[in-house]
Amino acid sequence: MKKTKSLYHGHRFPAVVINCAVRWYFRLSLSLRDVEESLLERGVVVTYETIRCWCDKFGARFARLTFPSPLM
Repeated sequence: MKKTKSLYHGHRFPAVVINCAVRWYFRLSLSLRDVEESLLERGVVVTYETIRCWCDKFGARFARLTFPSPLM
């Protein structure tokens, strides 16, 4: 049986942190620096550039899961 790698494989931070940052950016319309500050308040040191990369990479997937397209 072949295991598929996680979408988050190779990232420094756990999937929970990445999902949280991407969710806050898109759902709450926070700026990248606001998301960076919110994570820092929770003890996660990450730059806004890293969050931007996550949003570029995982944003489309997040949008598909959050806002499914209507069935025709």
